[in-house]
Amino acid sequence: IRHETTEQVVQVLRQYRQVLEQYGITPGPSLRVVATSAVREAQNRMTFLDRVYIATGIDIEPIDDAEVSRITYMGLRPILARHRDLAKADVLAIEVGGGSTELLLIQEGLVTGAYSYRLGAFRLRETLEAFRAPRSQIRSIIQNQIQQTVEEIVANVPRRDRLQLVALGGDIRFAAHQLRPGWSSEGIARISVDELERLTNAILPLTEEQIARRYNLQFPQAETLGPALLTYLLLARQLGLSQIVVTNVNLRDGLLQELGTRGRDSEHFHRQVLRSVIDLGRKYRFDEPHARHVAALAEQLFDQLADEHHLGDRERRLLRYAALLHEIGQFIAQAGFHKHTQYLIENSDVFGLTQEAQRLVAIIARYHRRASPKPTHSAYIGLPREQRIVVSKLAALLRLADALDRSHAQRIRAIRCERDQRRLVVHAAGVDDVALEQLALREKGSLFEDVYGYKPVLYAAPNEPDAEGVG
Repeated sequence: IRHETTEQVVQVLRQYRQVLEQYGITPGPSLRVVATSAVREAQNRMTFLDRVYIATGIDIEPIDDAEVSRITYMGLRPILARHRDLAKADVLAIEVGGGSTELLLIQEGLVTGAYSYRLGAFRLRETLEAFRAPRSQIRSIIQNQIQQTVEEIVANVPRRDRLQLVALGGDIRFAAHQLRPGWSSEGIARISVDELERLTNAILPLTEEQIARRYNLQFPQAETLGPALLTYLLLARQLGLSQIVVTNVNLRDGLLQELGTRGRDSEHFHRQVLRSVIDLGRKYRFDEPHARHVAALAEQLFDQLADEHHLGDRERRLLRYAALLHEIGQFIAQAGFHKHTQYLIENSDVFGLTQEAQRLVAIIARYHRRASPKPTHSAYIGLPREQRIVVSKLAALLRLADALDRSHAQRIRAIRCERDQRRLVVHAAGVDDVALEQLALREKGSLFEDVYGYKPVLYAAPNEPDAEGVG
């Protein structure tokens, strides 16, 4: 990040703070300032963040790709609801940013994929600077860079018969205003790919100074305009589309939606995350009935032992996701598959989970079998103490739940837990033979005893109704 850019940010935020003070607002929970990959991945990120904080007292929060996807979706939802053709279509929402390209695949209003690619306008500009290529070769160089990512994106689009490309970002909004001078930013603009190509062809040969003068843009905007528009254009061409839908939605809209709900995610959003988790399991051919059953048993344990673990709804969801994915590592190999599970979860795109949450899910799932957490396990030891405790508490519950379905036959549907001195007695309702599960519990119960101080034991309770049920 150039020094000049840093000072421009300082100037803008100083002015912004002055306006806030006029309204009697001081920085606090009601003020959220975020930055995306262009800041998050900058080599001088800490210098930039410290300079802004020292000069303005405002703490900028670099957010990860998953958070960007989540916030973007929150901003998009009202647009999709207002336009029925988009609500019923397969929507590919894309934003070419400074450091990355973010993509959401939405089918009938539900997110089916969230992807982030290390392709951004600033990255492309840095490539050109590294090559020091003459202007006549600029298009060829960046087009080769873009095309590789475009092919990756297209490979993630399962079908195209009802596809609509919805473009977000300042560069494509600029194009829409150029091509549709009367466009009201309150709605959407539809621009033809041919029109976008003519505009892109007119911009790419120009220097940044020429773009800034001709279109009355600030220099940073002029730097990113050509590469960003070429990315949108090449993607639309590769998908065989004739038009692009442009919306004024940006991170600000999603952040305002979030502030309006006081940061509480809706049940609809949690269903989206769950769907993404299950889609990941299906990608790696998990045993879905077993995974769902273990998740439901883990939730029963979580609920009945609430006064032991003192965890909340967020941790309950993390346990559910870890339970659903605990065996996906078998897709790679049976031996040591719990470690493969951790790797796959950590390195997959799961919509709605921050990098921190995804890391916790991965580590919880990893400890569903074999060794308990050890000082030699770098991923576990690298967590803050509070998170290590959460992992241990949830992994202990997951081990018990997995043991209760050792047969993979979903025999034990409902359980009742009671504490008897230093034992946790688990009653299996409606089941008269639990010999296999008792053996599994003896093998896997030590972590629970280490964490909670109770030795878990299992008894059949054939006369108790399995009213709880799972699914």
